[in-house]
Amino acid sequence: METVRFEELQLDERILRAVADMGFEEASPIQAQAIPVQLEGRDIVGQAQTGTGKTAAFGIPMLQKVDPKVKKLQAVALCPTRELAIQVADEIRKLSKYMHGVKVLPIYGGQDIVKQIRSLKDGTQIIIGTPGRVMDHMRRKTVKFDFVHTVVMDEADEMLNMGFLEDMETILSQLPEKRQTVMFSATMPPAIMEIARKFQQEPVTVKVVKKELTVPKVTQYYYEVKPKSKVEVMCRLLDMYAPKLSVAFCNTKKQVDELVQSLQGRGYFAEGLHGDLKQIQRDRVMNSFRNGKTEILVATDVAARGIDVDDVEAVFNYDLPQDDEYYVHRIGRTGRANREGIAFSFVVGKEVYKLRDIQRYCKTKIVPQAIPSLNDVTAIKVDKILENVAGTIGETDLSNMVNIIEKKLLEEDYTSLDLAAALLRKLMGEENEDIIDTREPRSLDELDGYFSGNSGRGRGRSNGGRGGRGDSSREREDMARLFINIGKNQNVKPGDILGAIAGESGMPGKMVGSIDMYDKYTFVEVPRENADIVLKAMKDVKIKGKNIHMEKANGKGK
Repeated sequence: METVRFEELQLDERILRAVADMGFEEASPIQAQAIPVQLEGRDIVGQAQTGTGKTAAFGIPMLQKVDPKVKKLQAVALCPTRELAIQVADEIRKLSKYMHGVKVLPIYGGQDIVKQIRSLKDGTQIIIGTPGRVMDHMRRKTVKFDFVHTVVMDEADEMLNMGFLEDMETILSQLPEKRQTVMFSATMPPAIMEIARKFQQEPVTVKVVKKELTVPKVTQYYYEVKPKSKVEVMCRLLDMYAPKLSVAFCNTKKQVDELVQSLQGRGYFAEGLHGDLKQIQRDRVMNSFRNGKTEILVATDVAARGIDVDDVEAVFNYDLPQDDEYYVHRIGRTGRANREGIAFSFVVGKEVYKLRDIQRYCKTKIVPQAIPSLNDVTAIKVDKILENVAGTIGETDLSNMVNIIEKKLLEEDYTSLDLAAALLRKLMGEENEDIIDTREPRSLDELDGYFSGNSGRGRGRSNGGRGGRGDSSREREDMARLFINIGKNQNVKPGDILGAIAGESGMPGKMVGSIDMYDKYTFVEVPRENADIVLKAMKDVKIKGKNIHMEKANGKGK
């Protein structure tokens, strides 16, 4: 696909700023073709399916022509359903973020018409409506078309299928003759072509036919998640499948930076790649990824072009792509050179419908999966280790090792099974405390009992704390001290705790005070006025895959 950046399309600076905030670096094929033609004032017949970015294709030129100072209706977009009308209105609002004075209103059946009338009287320049409700307002004379310069019919064939043909014709016939008429339709049945002939002036045809692509060697899964759970689910999948190299895709530059920060805070070797990076930075990130120093590359679609690393074992669609075709390009980063790959997609709420469009387009099956529990992660890790061990037994002469173990077993009072279990635990790492139980105190009350029953074992101050952030023996008056029942024995670092608090509460990490880590628990200081917000945000959070309990220290445990 040839790349056209939005900066090349001669757009209003305010629209470019909004597009940048939305994280889009380049125009999709339909946008690259349609926007310049519409900016010339020509009528358009656009043949494009859902998922091609057509809302911005007609929304950006529409906004470019709207005069915010004129508090009259200037543009109308017709949509077949209330859901689409709301969705289109939301996107155009985002695009008009910096165009102060532009008001966008969705109007559809099922919503209180009096409320819509009040909004229309306030000086709405753009309405996005279903044909039936627009007709209703026309009958009531609550919409006036005198200043309308642009009309858009979105998913015209769908409006035809729903019986809106007469309404569409009535609305178009009432609009000013000097206007721009833009029509988008996935198919072009005769009735739609007749509308184009009747109501458009020498329209330019813009067509984007999607290539039908499949990726046969990639196993594809999806997980229904909540937005705030995405990082945790991704970390569990990384731990469970342990891919050598992974690429995670986000739709915006901001999300790339946030995900990289979250992953690094949890101890993963992750780097970001997006359009704001200079070439020298891009080269450094890519070299680090190629040589395996960086294990997870987080990227936007545009920045990921040219990634030609054969060893990528997993792709994460952290955000579902804006365009179905991008899904194919993304998952094609794995399963290369006759290797097998795996793709994980995170779906939030109604995005499951978008996923169905992707499946139809790719002619592939994306299999739903339950979010793995910590027990699942641990069980998979055990299986992988034992699988490797079985291979070693079958392929290697172990006689020297056997002699060493036999000698050790004669000297010590434990069995070969004890020794095997201890070695497995060491290989597993000690973060899997849900399975390998060495219980840490769950609350401050239990911590007091732990101290009295264990002669203070494990109370040494961690030097891994946030150096230079204050002395833990003096709790500052403006800071609250919080207790967390997780510590060094769970392989947790101060950065993990800092990342979790900042990520979940939204409080900047620099506001966190000292983090004092012990073997089985941690004390952390936060500004007193933020303490309750932090406690609430951390209520159902996991750190390093482990459920935690956090409470105010109130002077205990010092």
